[in-house]
Amino acid sequence: MSVIAATSTPAAAAAKAATTTVPIVFTTSGDPVRLGLVSSLNKPGGNLTGTSQLNVEIAAKRLELVQEAIPNATNIALLLNPPDPLAAPVSREVGAAAAALGLKLQVLRASNDHDLLNVFESLNHSRADALVIGSDAFFSSRGAELGRLALQHRIPAIYQYPQFTAAGGLFSYGGNVAEAYRLAGVYIGRIIKGEKPADLPVQQVTKVELIVNLKTAKVLGLTIPLPLLGRADEVIE
Repeated sequence: MSVIAATSTPAAAAAKAATTTVPIVFTTSGDPVRLGLVSSLNKPGGNLTGTSQLNVEIAAKRLELVQEAIPNATNIALLLNPPDPLAAPVSREVGAAAAALGLKLQVLRASNDHDLLNVFESLNHSRADALVIGSDAFFSSRGAELGRLALQHRIPAIYQYPQFTAAGGLFSYGGNVAEAYRLAGVYIGRIIKGEKPADLPVQQVTKVELIVNLKTAKVLGLTIPLPLLGRADEVIE
């Protein structure tokens, strides 16, 4: 029995387009139904099932965390990778939150390493007070590099995965991707043993983790409010 493991949203979309017979187990940060991967969460149908973790749905919350940590921030940059299927829903969520909070939002775009360097070089010129990084497979593969660039360019930034804060990013706030991969691995094993993807409900990882890098906050001259620190799952000191 062959099984395709699609560990990102673009990979899942490509696998779905490539075959209707080979079982596919995906992981995604978005809504699998809205993305067109499955017909429903409880009864996926077809040859796909998998796991999702909360990331697109909490994109607006990342903006709120930035405002809580930096109350005088008014000009926020949002980094997106336009070809990614998650870029549009993230843009809508963060855009609506920025309007509700009275914040100016400028959208920056990067689809490769050269673009990323240009984006961070441009942040000082655009006078952005902080950076929110959108959910994206390319960004996820550069999580540590994004953290290093944010620290190097002295920009308060938030992303979804822990490797970002471990490398110098100020905050990470996102779903537990390790648990999503673990559950996907269990499904792969069950399918290899004979179960059908159509009979395996999509599993949703609802745990969300907040990590704060106090060493970076010190470099940036920021004092993180105690209530926010109290909610953190991990504080890097």
